[in-house]
Amino acid sequence: MKKILLKNAHIINEGKQYYADVLIKSGFIEKIAPQISNEVVSLEIDASKHYLLPGVIDDQVHFRQPGLTYKANIYTESKAAVAGGVTSFMEMPNTNPPTLSQKLLQEKYDAAQVTSLANFSFYMGASNDNLEEVLRTDPTSVCGIKAFLGSSTGNMLLDNDTSLEKLFSTCPMLIAVHCEDEQTIRDNTAHFKQQYQDKEVTAALHPLIRTEEACFLSSSKAVALAQKHGTRLHVLHISTAKELALFNHTLPLAQKKITAEVCVHHLWFSADDYENWGNFIKCNPAIKETNNRKALWNALQNNTLDVIATDHAPHTLSEKQQSYFDAPSGIPLVQHSLLMMLEAVNKGLISIEQVVQKMAHAPATAFKVARRGYIKEGFYADLVLVAKNKPYTVDKKNILYKCKWSPLEGTIFAHSISHTFVNGNLVFYKGNFDESVNGHRMRFLAD
Repeated sequence: MKKILLKNAHIINEGKQYYADVLIKSGFIEKIAPQISNEVVSLEIDASKHYLLPGVIDDQVHFRQPGLTYKANIYTESKAAVAGGVTSFMEMPNTNPPTLSQKLLQEKYDAAQVTSLANFSFYMGASNDNLEEVLRTDPTSVCGIKAFLGSSTGNMLLDNDTSLEKLFSTCPMLIAVHCEDEQTIRDNTAHFKQQYQDKEVTAALHPLIRTEEACFLSSSKAVALAQKHGTRLHVLHISTAKELALFNHTLPLAQKKITAEVCVHHLWFSADDYENWGNFIKCNPAIKETNNRKALWNALQNNTLDVIATDHAPHTLSEKQQSYFDAPSGIPLVQHSLLMMLEAVNKGLISIEQVVQKMAHAPATAFKVARRGYIKEGFYADLVLVAKNKPYTVDKKNILYKCKWSPLEGTIFAHSISHTFVNGNLVFYKGNFDESVNGHRMRFLAD
């Protein structure tokens, strides 16, 4: 019976900071106490110079398997995830082929069962004509239904109003949506292509095509449908100040049927950064002007925004080096998201308690994840030890994404990820991995 003891850890959990010992037994947190002694353990770790956090639950990643594995795959990206303190992920259906049937969904689970170092769940994709397949999805073993109300990588656009109405009125589980108004984007694209014709353009054009108005038109439509039908709705990657008025900041998260997510890149970058990073920060929805970033930070503080995620979306270096109109949208981020937010703590933009709330507790609550996302006795031991004031520099030698690049290259973070436990197994330790164990399929509480 495997036991691990963490001694004198600086625990951040449920809005509190305190020091305690943590005993891990057979994959679960067995005991939390000021001092634990007289236990025969297989491993004892001095955690006195570390923060102990619940593992990050990233509710939006693209790991590109199947069909796009030249960019990434479940193994490589889950390995990068655990190195960054992400112990559980929810992966999107815009693969090749798209995950639009129960058979294809199961094939992704089967692949993850033998290759993922982190815990996993996969969204079932919704299209204009697969409602019957969607309604067969088990809400206790699948994180949610994904609908693209605006097209992005993978071309899974759900743009038929009748199909949308049927989905929102009949789906008994959470629907996660990508919201950008397709017609607005097409009109803006046509306008700028006509204006510039053969002239070279840069990614600075991106927020002028995928505008604030495109986001608001689509998000407001999704929220109105959810309110009409009482649907559980999770609006992904909010990027504008205007959209924030759509969401309730007064209700406790557990009582919200409509929740909102922000991604780390919309908090970290602004439109000013296109000059340096160009296509490498081209993503959908677009990174926008600085006033939006400031509004997003404020909305985290007042709980208008519930969850912080990554929308981890790798592409090859050569793809990103194409011209603006040809380069695909997406940024690889899952290895560095926790460090990015801890850096924001150092800058006074957010507290460390709020980081834990938005990256671990809130996704567990919003998606009703069973026994994960908290440091509690009886919960899975999905845990991260962060080495305090031990700097970590992002460079090509330590980037674990299959694409091998990051717009954070050269960034020096104040802290570093030291240990990551997944289901009580020490999967990552100071650059080394235990690949003899795999993550578990996540389970969800029924309504």
